[in-house]
Amino acid sequence: MQPLAAIGLCAAGGLAYCLTEARLYALRRLDIPAPAAAAGMRILHISDLHLAPWDTDRARWVASLVSLEPDLVIASGDFLAHRDSVRHAARALAPLLPIPGVFVLGSNDYYAPRLKNPLAYLGANTKRVHGRALPTDDLRRLLGSGGWLDLDNARGQVSVRGVAVEMRGTGDAHIGLDDYPAVAGPWQPESALRICVTHAPYARVLGAMTADQPDLVFAGHTHGGQITIPFVTALTTNCDLPVRQARGLSWLSGPHGPVPLHVSAGVGTSPVFPVRLGCRPEATLITLTG
Repeated sequence: MQPLAAIGLCAAGGLAYCLTEARLYALRRLDIPAPAAAAGMRILHISDLHLAPWDTDRARWVASLVSLEPDLVIASGDFLAHRDSVRHAARALAPLLPIPGVFVLGSNDYYAPRLKNPLAYLGANTKRVHGRALPTDDLRRLLGSGGWLDLDNARGQVSVRGVAVEMRGTGDAHIGLDDYPAVAGPWQPESALRICVTHAPYARVLGAMTADQPDLVFAGHTHGGQITIPFVTALTTNCDLPVRQARGLSWLSGPHGPVPLHVSAGVGTSPVFPVRLGCRPEATLITLTG
């Protein structure tokens, strides 16, 4: 075989695998310590669905997560990837919406993706080029139809298994919609569990959140790097979060002790770059331990 033909064959095989891995959905299970009153609570963290009309397998997989019987659903943004995606998001999320839940939105819930050189994600210039406007208000109505709490620069409280859970969140820092000062400050004294949620885990947001010493922080956006050096590291987080924290559980330094941060690698990919390597699409079922 000629060298160029061999290189071409390897490249084609690698691309085929990356396209396949992007559809190898994985459920992660994780235990995280929390206040004793919340011990045993099961939290389903989903993020970055990036649904397009042709992603029927992704929608079915997300819908199947209801069989896990979570007590709380946390959705950290980027549900859409197409102007006609809201009805597909409805199919994916309908079984989960009756469960207590909260959500924030990401940039891809406002604007459709546009073709971009993937290597640009590795550089310092992460300025987003906006595509067409998406039906964001329709998405908000869908997510609120079952009672999910909108945490975009907002705060509120939900009751989960009789436990008062206080939640606060921000808009997407990736496009400058974050306003944590609007929700900062003391927690309600009756809150047994305190949670912060954001889409893009920028340092300015995480720093402000940990200053208020929550029990848990949740984020998405990074796709876990999406393309990684297997068994080594992600190449980028598409924000200023260190690559060692690109997905999974890590710890932030709070004024009264460490704060757990969970970053989801997400369920989907951008439709203009629909590949993954060494970073399967995922949702995470978290069990809180006393």
